[in-house]
Amino acid sequence: MIFSELYGAYYNAVARILKAACGHPLSRAELRKIVTREAFGESLLNIEPALLEEKWQLLRADGTTPIRNAPTLPMTMLQRRWLKALSLDPRIRLFPEALPEDPEAEPLFRPGDIDVFDRYADGDPYEDETYIRHFRTVLRAIREQRPLQVEMISARGRISRLIMTPERLEYSEKDDKFRVCGRGFKPVFVNLARITQCEPCEGQIHDGKAEAEGPKKRVVELELVDERNALERVLMHFAHFEKEAERLDARRYRIRITYQEDDETEMLIRILGFGPVVCVRSPDAFVGLMRERLRRQRGLFGESRKTSPEGGGQDGSERLPVSAGEGLTAP
Repeated sequence: MIFSELYGAYYNAVARILKAACGHPLSRAELRKIVTREAFGESLLNIEPALLEEKWQLLRADGTTPIRNAPTLPMTMLQRRWLKALSLDPRIRLFPEALPEDPEAEPLFRPGDIDVFDRYADGDPYEDETYIRHFRTVLRAIREQRPLQVEMISARGRISRLIMTPERLEYSEKDDKFRVCGRGFKPVFVNLARITQCEPCEGQIHDGKAEAEGPKKRVVELELVDERNALERVLMHFAHFEKEAERLDARRYRIRITYQEDDETEMLIRILGFGPVVCVRSPDAFVGLMRERLRRQRGLFGESRKTSPEGGGQDGSERLPVSAGEGLTAP
């Protein structure tokens, strides 16, 4: 597999564990600390039992390792080809840090090899020099926590000016756009492509002690039945979200995902797409939103059934679309 854990965070986490075990017997608490720091929140589900139960035969039960020398991690040709492919992505040019040249490695794939069918076609102009300059100015301001003077064109075509302290850049995969999130007199969100001028302005460096209230974070708790690789699909789909995973039994898992309040509708749609293998347990408000959306979908499906002789089941009952399985919310 190209994206095997042997070439990513798992490999690095296990290498750190073995390096520590080469010096002294490793305790369970120390192992967990390394995994949490080097890998992901749900990685303990796989790494800890694989090592402590000696399935990988790299760590003994007493915390020592049969390996004499600390492992090194040279880059494989597959990794070099992956980096070469990333260097062809136009978004890479947005960042001032350049990837190292590697003339011996052929790119694993090229941008033209990928066709994203559910993305809007009016993405940001990543190869435009003005856009690149604005992106780097915002990125520098975020790192240095300095204010910017921004001129932008609103959705209605009006020019507006504001002073803001950018705090982060957000990327929407579906819209293929970046937006700047920061604060002025109130929380500010600006699409990067709408910025016409962006310059640093004089002001004190923000010390992080008196931040204005930003987007609120919320947590949704899911219960998952691991059918049809559901666990792997959910963890990969929400890979860029802060999350925790807990095994309940051989087939069931509890997953808590942290998201921003502004993204609640998108989270709703994403979770619905997994069908009955995922059940929303909390919070009650999110469960209510799921039920309301399912009712609306049932109503829309019922209307289309009335105009189509092929709608409904053989017994005349209505059926929901597969992507909105009824098992999603607790009864």
